[in-house]
Amino acid sequence: MPDLLIQPSGPLRGSLTIPGDKSITHRALMLAALADGDTTIEGWVPAEVCLATLRCMQMLGAQAEDTGSALHVRGRGLHGLVEPADVLHCAGSGTTIRLLAGLVAGQPFTTVLTGTDPLRRRPMGRVAEPLRLMGATVLGRDGGRLPPLTVRGGNLRGIEYRLPVASAQVKSALLLAGLFAEGETIIHEPGPSRDHTERMLRWFGVRVESDGPRIRLAGGQRLHARREPLAIPGDFSSAAFPLVAATLVPGSEVVLENVGVNPTRTGLADLLAAMREGRETMEDGGSKVEDGPAAPAGEPVVALPVRAAALKAAQVGGDLVVRAIDEFPIFAVAATQAEGATVIRDAAELRVKESDRIATVAAELRKMGADIEEHPDGMTVRGPTKLRGATVECHRDHRLAMALAVAGLVADGPTTVRGAEAIDDSFPGFVEAMQALAAPISWRDAG
Repeated sequence: MPDLLIQPSGPLRGSLTIPGDKSITHRALMLAALADGDTTIEGWVPAEVCLATLRCMQMLGAQAEDTGSALHVRGRGLHGLVEPADVLHCAGSGTTIRLLAGLVAGQPFTTVLTGTDPLRRRPMGRVAEPLRLMGATVLGRDGGRLPPLTVRGGNLRGIEYRLPVASAQVKSALLLAGLFAEGETIIHEPGPSRDHTERMLRWFGVRVESDGPRIRLAGGQRLHARREPLAIPGDFSSAAFPLVAATLVPGSEVVLENVGVNPTRTGLADLLAAMREGRETMEDGGSKVEDGPAAPAGEPVVALPVRAAALKAAQVGGDLVVRAIDEFPIFAVAATQAEGATVIRDAAELRVKESDRIATVAAELRKMGADIEEHPDGMTVRGPTKLRGATVECHRDHRLAMALAVAGLVADGPTTVRGAEAIDDSFPGFVEAMQALAAPISWRDAG
């Protein structure tokens, strides 16, 4: 397997078009298959996690043609899916397995869902328990809390359910199941989470009512394909890496094009803005990123200019954590270069991602000289620290691999990231994209 070799970088310059949003691509593939009529999906990203969703939907009977510039999905209608002939393999995608659990819970057949070793260690109880309350049978290891999951669906009833923690994946699973349920499904969120599913259901003509933390969906509504293409905006989670790189590398000036700035996703941008301004305590008052025009999927999109800047430490916790949960590996890199002690709390969910992102981020950045202290629900990062080049491991975690690559750009000496092929899980073309900004990153045969 090739390693990633990173040299200390000069200024990053230029513009970069960000590839399509993975979270939105997953939902587009599922909902297009349920629609009456055909949907053209533009800007979808063929990352491994999204390809896993596509393969699973094809096994459920969906037909999709990749034209090179778009994906054409032939809708089967609300009740047109078929029982798969084999186990659905969700690769390493938590979004795929959790959302599909809700989707197949509404089907009158049995489905088995599994994935890679790391995925089979990720908790599924928060999805399984409410689906059982709706009438589905959900079995799995450890009392149904770990994959593989076996779901026997059909004959669902709507429920009113309070999520114990804010989770877009659990909320989305219940909304998908609610499409097939008798009566209303009502979900209460304890805090804001990504609303991509609600926006896309509305795009397909489904009435979803959102009243603050309460979401309501009546079962039995049909989805209607539209003539105009469903355009996927650029993935803010992918933009996070060149965003932080251009912030940290002195003299950099970059424009990130086609960035989706759904306010439930832009916590990292708000954190960096606060750290530029020297605001130590970050309370979540909603996104500070200015909305751009909406893409057809109902998602705001902007061109995001980024310049290098000095950062001050921040205190991070509460609802803001949900809006930045996937960006904490790269945020930790930013914190190593900020003046003072950056403290992250309320982020215990990082322990059960593709890796234990608290432990792995701390361990690998320490190899580069970072001053990091772990907490059960987060970490403290003291800076600024001059990082040193080192050989580091990504633990099969795509976000950690890219975060370590960015750390290498501001390190003193070359850095090698082992196992970096995991990057293709979410950002195929990451290396070439960074090279286009003059970042000295390249693949090297590990021998």
